[in-house]
Amino acid sequence: MAKVISFKVPKSPKEFIRFQEDRAGYFYDRLHQHPLLQLTVILEGKGQFLSGDYVGRFQAGDVFFLGENAPHVFRSDPEFFDSSTTLWSIGHTIFFDFEALGKAIEEVDEFQSLKKFRDFEGLCFQLIGNSTDLVKATVAQFAQSEGLERLQVAIHLLSILNQVESELIQLNGSIVMHGLTEKDGSRMNRVMQFLLDNRLQKVTLDEAASTANLSKEAFCRYFKLRTRKTFSQYVNQLRINEAQKLLQETDMGISEIAFHVGYENLSYFNRIFKSIVGIPPGKFRKITILYV
Repeated sequence: MAKVISFKVPKSPKEFIRFQEDRAGYFYDRLHQHPLLQLTVILEGKGQFLSGDYVGRFQAGDVFFLGENAPHVFRSDPEFFDSSTTLWSIGHTIFFDFEALGKAIEEVDEFQSLKKFRDFEGLCFQLIGNSTDLVKATVAQFAQSEGLERLQVAIHLLSILNQVESELIQLNGSIVMHGLTEKDGSRMNRVMQFLLDNRLQKVTLDEAASTANLSKEAFCRYFKLRTRKTFSQYVNQLRINEAQKLLQETDMGISEIAFHVGYENLSYFNRIFKSIVGIPPGKFRKITILYV
């Protein structure tokens, strides 16, 4: 299995493109990075998507484009880890390795527009708008192609992304976790796993610092440097993220949801929710409610 953080995509160094289908109960749930661009279409499944200072969700139909060495994790929701369920997590991913192009990316005129994607290093984007369906259809076509046709489809995909840059919404901030060493990446992964596993319980700064084998003071500096958020801000983001899911997918009352995601005070939950989402939980439910 690939090492934590410095994830190695199984491909020949001479391959410019590699297609991968993930089909399992849940997605690979370790924070990792690799020196390839990544275009991922989520076909089935849902959960939390983390990259740098970004905390959000993914669901079927989403399209993500990640720059080289962008640390990220698609963490499936807890129910997907239950072996007794019949839930599936399915995703199609295309990896682009510009290193395989050698000098061509610098010297061939037709490749010059590709160089802009090197500036995406460490960043992640979500594709929205009219081009989303076109990209999903083209990725599906890529899955059925091979040889020269596969190369043509790959170039076509990059051409689409180049033309619709305004529909690529940057999710994370500046490169806050780019170039992590394996030791540092392993530590950050332990912290993220701990927070994800315990986000709905009372989590103390002491416990998080212990997970990272750091003092509280050192941990606060370490965490803020790599996520651009304080420890409490990040935990609140994870909890409100879970609350949004419950508001959309269940008929639980707002006070019940507040308690479920770790808040004992309803007014405090409402205040934190509005500060992060921009609207109160009741209004959020009315706008986005999607019962399942």
